[in-house]
Amino acid sequence: MKKILTPYTKGNLTLKNHLVMAPMTRSRAIGNLPNDLIAEYYGQRSGAGLIITEGVSPLPEGLGYTNIPGIFSAAQTEGWKKTAAAVHSGNGKIFMQLMHTGRIGHNLNLPAGSTLVGASSLKATGQIYTHASGVQDYSGPVALTTEGVKKVIEGYGTAAKNAVEAGFDGVELHAANGYLPEQFLNPVVNNRTDEFGGNIINRAKFILSVVEKIAVEIGKDKVGIRLSPFSTFNDLPAYDAEEVYETYAYLSKQLNALGIAYIHIGINAAITQKTLDVIRENFNGTIILCNGLTPETAEIALTKGFADLVAFGKSYLANPDLDKRIEKDAPLNQPDMKTLYSGSKEGFTDYPTLENE
Repeated sequence: MKKILTPYTKGNLTLKNHLVMAPMTRSRAIGNLPNDLIAEYYGQRSGAGLIITEGVSPLPEGLGYTNIPGIFSAAQTEGWKKTAAAVHSGNGKIFMQLMHTGRIGHNLNLPAGSTLVGASSLKATGQIYTHASGVQDYSGPVALTTEGVKKVIEGYGTAAKNAVEAGFDGVELHAANGYLPEQFLNPVVNNRTDEFGGNIINRAKFILSVVEKIAVEIGKDKVGIRLSPFSTFNDLPAYDAEEVYETYAYLSKQLNALGIAYIHIGINAAITQKTLDVIRENFNGTIILCNGLTPETAEIALTKGFADLVAFGKSYLANPDLDKRIEKDAPLNQPDMKTLYSGSKEGFTDYPTLENE
């Protein structure tokens, strides 16, 4: 049997296979509320050992995109219960990804009374879609005060508790792709002079404080984190390669000390083997490898020793029964990129399985 389809256990993480569904923004949460369509979507894909949801905002000001869900209200918490139940009915596990977009967003996409915030007031270059006015330049963020940062950390803790109350098996902190946690980590975007800015230890303090807060609230074995060393996605400025290495060496060592379940790494062309090696050396928990994998290359990756689990994004968009297709060496459906964010079941829950193809 392919290793990818065999059961996996490390620490308290026990999965029916080595297959992970990666988090992907789908923009189906009308009014920022999870719904029956979202529950159906994740339930269809419960053949994965672990599903990581699309980015879910822990706070109102983290809703930078249109129609992304939150987990900061009672209604949202209640709405997510159907999704957790749908995945569990298929004997799958599901972690909720907590994503605060920080400076990547627009004030028109936020609830009334909320303002775009960031690690600094440095505005991102780029554009984003808004329902109210179409495509717009990113809004300029308001730099969080020191007290404001601490309130955001508290907000992550509350969101994690809400996720577990909704039935989720854990949460993943999205500390990649240029969103708020990585904005703190980046020495160009983070020009702060308080305890959350300056050297590597201070810049990493926000991420580690959030992880520690979540672990206190729900248990360290229910916490994962997504990282993307060397990524410049979402106008994240590149910085010195040796400093990037030292940053992730420190971060992985501290995450190991906190005893969290996993580190989820989004691979990119710029990432150095040296950086991957130091993360593996410093972290004793599970490592999930993601980005650009095929069933064949994923199987190879699992035998090389770096990755414990492998995650698929686009393949899961169009193949709700990806596990069965891998088992049978069946061809994969190709995703329709035009319907990624259609707002309806089209391009979401209407992809065929082998059974009904």
